[in-house]
Amino acid sequence: MIWVNVSFVLIILYLLFFIYSFIEKYLIQVKTYKLNIKKDDFNGFKIIFLTDFHYSEIVSLRFIRKIIKRVNNMNPDLILLGGDYISTREAHINPVFKELKELKAKYGVYGVIGNHDFAVSKHLILEAMKNAGIVSLDNKSYWIKKGNDRIKIGGVSDYLLDKPDITPTINEVTCDDFIILVSHNPDYVESIKDQKINLMLSGHTHGGQVTIFGLYAPYIPSKYKQKYRTGHKLVNKINLIISNGIGVIGLPIRFFARPQIVVVDLIYNGGDSN
Repeated sequence: MIWVNVSFVLIILYLLFFIYSFIEKYLIQVKTYKLNIKKDDFNGFKIIFLTDFHYSEIVSLRFIRKIIKRVNNMNPDLILLGGDYISTREAHINPVFKELKELKAKYGVYGVIGNHDFAVSKHLILEAMKNAGIVSLDNKSYWIKKGNDRIKIGGVSDYLLDKPDITPTINEVTCDDFIILVSHNPDYVESIKDQKINLMLSGHTHGGQVTIFGLYAPYIPSKYKQKYRTGHKLVNKINLIISNGIGVIGLPIRFFARPQIVVVDLIYNGGDSN
């Protein structure tokens, strides 16, 4: 009798976890980080980072539309995108960027492309980004000016399939500048020898997508495995933030790796930056 009861409980738990894994992919988490900055005019500056939409047959435009509405309601100063807007089909490019065109931020929307974007069509993705008013950061950089201060945002092309070049981002900067780099793949941080990057934003790993209660992921698309699965890391004085991303790929499930909207609040601290 006891054995039957235990077996019954295990079956119920298994079914609950199975059902939950299909629900979790809709349970968006807003993950907020605060970073110190020496730029007084950027105090309270809100950056939202979105990545890995993976629009496909298992990630709907309706879901993406809800994300965009939620982000716009947060009144961001700047929106940065980390790539992988689609998964495998060229036909999905224009529909997803028709939605992403609705993203609004006071200082604009910028982004890089990811390995899935590159594999489908780098040219078409970059063209769609431009048509949607999203400024490409692939091996490019821009100064964002606010009052008497400025910060620099830059990006690199995909680490796995393209040729990332950090030079435009680190050119003409000093140790007093605040520099943000967007790289789809967090592994790229290991390639950075220059210490001028204050913050690097990445996705690609999906937080493991399916984990053992958030403690370990059986599969992570990273050379460094669990090290760059998710969250905030300090690597060679660079604040690396890895987002779980928005969509899913392969299986239409997540398990203890909720989709994320990442918010970075810049806080003036009177002198030192992180």
